[in-house]
Amino acid sequence: MPYNYNPLWKTMKKLNLSTYYLIKNGVNPRTIYKLKHNLNVNLQTLEQICQLLEECAIEEVVEISFPKEKE
Repeated sequence: MPYNYNPLWKTMKKLNLSTYYLIKNGVNPRTIYKLKHNLNVNLQTLEQICQLLEECAIEEVVEISFPKEKE
């Protein structure tokens, strides 16, 4: 999968925040499930999370990488 939300968990740990904080502030629990399983979420959701995390950069939430093609 090209999506990796490990930066989100590191950022939340650095800010001493839990997933409960995200849910309490409007992030759907199903979205938390998607994030934990590196599934696709929409850009508005990522924007909402960035705002909740003290307006962090998108790189502090998600990493996107594509497999390199074999030559």
